[in-house]
Amino acid sequence: MAAAPAQGFLERQIDIDGWPVRLTSYRVGDKYVCQADNVSPGACLARFAAATAEEAESQAISKARHLLGKTRRLPV
Repeated sequence: MAAAPAQGFLERQIDIDGWPVRLTSYRVGDKYVCQADNVSPGACLARFAAATAEEAESQAISKARHLLGKTRRLPV
């Protein structure tokens, strides 16, 4: 069984509560995947697969917002 190639690759950067977040979306087979990572170190905050691209993106943004909301910011 061969792996299905990713299609419709899309990458964009958004701002969530003052944090830069990169959203990477693509389709694999009949599922859409969206990954949210913080731009600077590139650590994955959330990755979701769903039946639609909008649903996967909405879930990834929601989880990223939750995690970043718990992050303390120290004055520099």
